[in-house]
Amino acid sequence: MSEAQANSAQQGDLPPGEEGADDGGVHGAVISYLIGLVLAAGLSAASFLLPLTGLVYAPALPVALVVMAIAQMGVHLVFFLHITTGPDNTNNVLALAFGVLIVFLILGGSLWIMANLNQNMPSMTQIMQMQR
Repeated sequence: MSEAQANSAQQGDLPPGEEGADDGGVHGAVISYLIGLVLAAGLSAASFLLPLTGLVYAPALPVALVVMAIAQMGVHLVFFLHITTGPDNTNNVLALAFGVLIVFLILGGSLWIMANLNQNMPSMTQIMQMQR
């Protein structure tokens, strides 16, 4: 840990996912998880209640829901997976990036196959001729 990080840790200036990381205390970790739980539950409840309230203009509702979904992903990354900007989290960030890459490759490949599936299928008349 650098001197600047040690000074900021002594002053209590830690990123949200890093409470209690250096001192090994359970109390700081429990508080971090509870804050994450409250934020995640609040965002989940808000995403279900938002369409019912009429607070957001109806055509903008999907955008608002996407923003809340991205915020919830951030809450999970910081408070539950403890992915922060610290130098000791480089491997976690690389593993996350690799996982996201694999998911997008599978999703993109599946969509590409499904989009071109109809072109590769024989027509109904050809299928009927094969059955004779």
